[in-house]
Amino acid sequence: MYATQPLQPLLAKQFNISIIKASQFTAVIMLFLAISPIVYGYILEKVCAKKMLSIASFVLLITNIFLGLSTSYEMFLFFRVCEALVIPAILTALMSILANIDKENIKFNMSIYVASTVFGGLVGRIFSGFIATNFSYQFVFYSLSAALFVSLFLIQKLDYEGDATIVKPKLHDILFILKDKRFVLVYFIMFCMFFVFAGVLNVLPFRVKQISESFSEFQISLLYLGYGMGILVSLGSKKIIHFFKNEINTISIAILFFLFITIFLTNEDIVYLFILLFLFCIGMFTVHTVSTGLANSMKSSQKSLTSGMYLTFYYLGGATGSIIPSIIYEHYGWDIMIYIFVFILMIVFLLTYKNRKLFF
Repeated sequence: MYATQPLQPLLAKQFNISIIKASQFTAVIMLFLAISPIVYGYILEKVCAKKMLSIASFVLLITNIFLGLSTSYEMFLFFRVCEALVIPAILTALMSILANIDKENIKFNMSIYVASTVFGGLVGRIFSGFIATNFSYQFVFYSLSAALFVSLFLIQKLDYEGDATIVKPKLHDILFILKDKRFVLVYFIMFCMFFVFAGVLNVLPFRVKQISESFSEFQISLLYLGYGMGILVSLGSKKIIHFFKNEINTISIAILFFLFITIFLTNEDIVYLFILLFLFCIGMFTVHTVSTGLANSMKSSQKSLTSGMYLTFYYLGGATGSIIPSIIYEHYGWDIMIYIFVFILMIVFLLTYKNRKLFF
């Protein structure tokens, strides 16, 4: 998903395209992750999770080879769209297997799953920058295909033949959930938070190149090291909530902290920016981790639908955050984009603080 992010200035130069078009390589996958909880439920009634995982992983292996071979923007984007179609299927299959293969330790397994996806996002960015700098950007995608080739052998060793858990949402169920102001607030918070988060991380490589053309793709990718804070936050979320007394207090304080750090991202010192991004990621992942647990605990029934809707709003924020901020950046620059983010976060904080009593 995120391997293209540090490479975006390089890909923009390679295909002679704008920042906006280069941002689409990440945005397209976010968009499909947003609509997949709704669409997949209607397309797939019942499907073997292991089989779906195998087929989707094989397709991903092939598309990565073609990404490396792509000679035009249209060709590259086409294969990213193909990947966008199968990545939600892989994640759905993985979660279904984890939820059913060891039901006694489901919460622990899911926390490890979340930490693994964060680690994957971190490693994907770092390694893509390293490989592109020392070899070529094409080898980034060939290495991903090699990793998927190993994964296919590991998938075959899985002793699981159950079906994937896919929700088929109904309109009246969705409207019933949205009548609850608590869900609307949580979904709004995560849409805006991920909009800002994705916007900063997506435009960041262009900002670094603007500060100095001498920065390599590997040096750019090192700025994403702060993303690893998501692992520590997700594993230590219970202690964080206990420290701030309850979930809504934790979310409110984390939004305020995230807002405060965002203000200082206008700084042009790369070392300073590197440190700020660690704090930036702590704020984001605290809100995300606590909001996920809160959304799943507010309604005893229809947990699959409420969590599916959470992911829809979350990834819609990521998809729009990968495109709209790049348009603002191209026309008005980094500082104006940051000021708009600060304004959005101020609204989010004020609405959260004003409606905190809904959760007591």
